[in-house]
This record gives sequence, C-alpha cells and structure tokens, in this order.
Amino acid sequence: MHQRNSTRRSFLRQTLQCTAAALGAAPLARGNGRNALPPVRAITRGPRYHWFAYYDKLQFDPTGRFALGMEVDFEHRSPKPNDTIKVGMIDLEDGNRWIELGQTNAWCWQQGCMLQWRPGSSSEILWNDRQGDRFVCHILDVKSRRKRTVPFPIYSVSPDGKTAVAADFRRIQYMRPGYGYAGLEDPFRDERIPKDSGIWRVDLDTGQAELVISIAEVAAIAYPHGDLSEATHYFNHLLFNTDGSRFIFLHRWRGEKGRSGFRTRMLTASPEGRDIAVVDDNGMTSHFIWRDPAHILAYSEQKPHGRGFYLFKDQTRDFDLIGGDIMKRDGHCSYLPGNEWILNDGYPDRNRNQTPYLYHVKTGRKVELGHFHQPPQYKGEWRVDTHPRFSPDGRSVTIDSPHGGNGRQMYLIDISDIVA
Repeated sequence: MHQRNSTRRSFLRQTLQCTAAALGAAPLARGNGRNALPPVRAITRGPRYHWFAYYDKLQFDPTGRFALGMEVDFEHRSPKPNDTIKVGMIDLEDGNRWIELGQTNAWCWQQGCMLQWRPGSSSEILWNDRQGDRFVCHILDVKSRRKRTVPFPIYSVSPDGKTAVAADFRRIQYMRPGYGYAGLEDPFRDERIPKDSGIWRVDLDTGQAELVISIAEVAAIAYPHGDLSEATHYFNHLLFNTDGSRFIFLHRWRGEKGRSGFRTRMLTASPEGRDIAVVDDNGMTSHFIWRDPAHILAYSEQKPHGRGFYLFKDQTRDFDLIGGDIMKRDGHCSYLPGNEWILNDGYPDRNRNQTPYLYHVKTGRKVELGHFHQPPQYKGEWRVDTHPRFSPDGRSVTIDSPHGGNGRQMYLIDISDIVA
C-alpha cells in the first residue's frame, strides 16, 4: 500500500510539473516541506469546457469516486435562453472518464445549475432546468437512470436531503445578471418590494413548494445604517446549517440613498420561515459557510478590524475575527471535516494568479495549494473563480481553472500529506 501511494504521489507531482513547465512557470518544489506545493492533476479536458461552479455544494458522491461537473462548448459571453449545457460526472478511478447524465437550459457561469449530490443518498443527484414557463429541479438516480422532476427549482438542500430552499431566480437575474437564469422575466420587476417573491421551502419527495419568507417581510425589518425608502430588494445565497435546523439568506438591495451598487445584510431563519434573525447588518457580507449548527464564518466588515473573516454566533450579534491578516482577502471558504482546517481562496492577484489555500485554525498556519493563472479574457460574469471543494474524506480538493491553456477545466489537488 505504501509503495502504491508513493507511486501515485510521484505521478501527480510530475503531472503538475509538466503543466507548470508548459505555462512557463518555475519548477515546483519536491518533497513535503512547507514550501512544496501539493500534487495537482486535470480531471477534465478539451475540446469542450468543464466546471462545477459554487463551493458550498456536494460535488463528490459519498465514496469520493465520482465528481460532478458541467460541460459547455463556448466561453466569454452570457448564457442565452436556448444555450444548453451537459451535466455529468467524472469517474476518478477509471481514467477520469466523463459520464453524461443530462442537460439543462437553466444555468449561469458562477453557480451553474445548482448541480449537487443529494445529501444522504449514494446514488441521487439534483440540478435545475427550465421547462416551459417555469424553472424546475431534476432528481436523477445515476445507477438506475430513473429521473423525476420537482416543479420548482432549488438552491440549498438540507443535510437529510428531504427539504430544499430556493430564492426567485427570475428576480436574481433581473437584479444581478449572471447569478440567476436567462429565459424567464421577473414578473415583479416593476415592484421595489414585492410581497409575492422571496424564499420558498420545497419538499423534495412530494414536490410541494411554499413561500415561507417574502421580500416585503424582510425589507420591513429596520435597517439602522441607511435610508432604504427608495431601494429595490432581492434575496440571494441560501445555505442550510449542518443539522438542517436553520438556513442563511442574504438580503440585498440597490438604490439606497447616497450609495451606488448593492448592499447586503445576512439573516437566518428556520426552514418554515420562522424565527428570522439579523446576524450581520453592516451592509457588506460576502461569502460564508456554517461551521456547526450555531456558528457562521463569513467575510464582512466590522470595527475595529475592518474587512476580514468573522465567526458569527447565530441569533446573536456576537462575532470573533478569524485568520487575522492571513485571511484578509475575500474568498470562498469552507471547513474540512473535523473543522481543524479552513479551505479558502482569493480573487486574482496583480499577476492574475489565484491561490487556493488551507488555514489551520489552531496554529494560524497557511498552506498554499498552488498558483493558477487566469488570462485577462476571463472577467466579470464569465470569470473562473477556483471555488475550492473538498472530497468526503477531506484528503482531496477540486477547483475550476483556465490556467492549463484549454479553457475552464477541473483539477484535483492531493492534500493528504498536509492534513494527515
């Protein structure tokens, strides 16, 4: 076993060194020292382009053998209503074989079609699509290929796989193009604060959907830091906590008096839409993840530290700075199993390199996982964030990146030596 693992590590390291050499990069350090980058290999290839998108969805099946992904034949423009992409999975134990599973017309570059493994299932996956005048969610058993369709899209799924919550993708697309789906107009586009748009709770077994939180309800909650009387509101970025008892949602608006762009506050609620709590109302909350049922790691701006990652306690206004100056830049954060390590990344630096990394919570140690170049044509809506995701055993990380010279593809990073 030791010899086989050593051979595998050597092969992966050689793969990354060959990629780096092809891009004109400096040779990678060998060995397991602190300055050595871990092995990386491509798990998809051209001529078509592949990516998974967001960082807070289950990309891997419970065994870690199959990784979900999407396939498209163009880049560098916004999706049109009739642009169809393929949905599939990669067999990591069979030469990274691509297995096609379906397709969709409801997707965006940043968050895809909400493709994810159904929590608690060894064989079912979910993704959104458009059928006629509505968005829907497909549930497919990848072994039997039996598929059924829930007549409502989903955003985040509870840890038991039975319930989903969803924002209004029509409203999101209208308010922030590139994060919703093309093809259907927002029926409330002339309303600043609609009462019939908001967050729905979806039963994934019966397909029943119920509006549990309206935009009007949340917009009525007092905001002490500005005048929202002329603002237009929407919801985005929903995520269940680790036991399914509550979920996060971001309340966003444009048109606040005296400000340009959009502003944000972070709230939580029960799956039934009850016990709504404002957790962060400073106006700038970005990426977040639940550490446990009661604590949220989120990029925010708080006095006296300024911008950084903070650990908020749900249903309170308590928080602590995490990572200090080491995690000062915004990124797509998650906790590896056991909560000992935080997996994170950052946007391109001055040389347009993206650097996913691990942060050891107890010691403050930062371990970089590679430097992945993003050519300048990847910008705005169709940029390629690395969006690092971890395998079920926490020993591998996948990223999206165009650094290999053949468009956006997915790469697997072996972090087993780091977290062992």
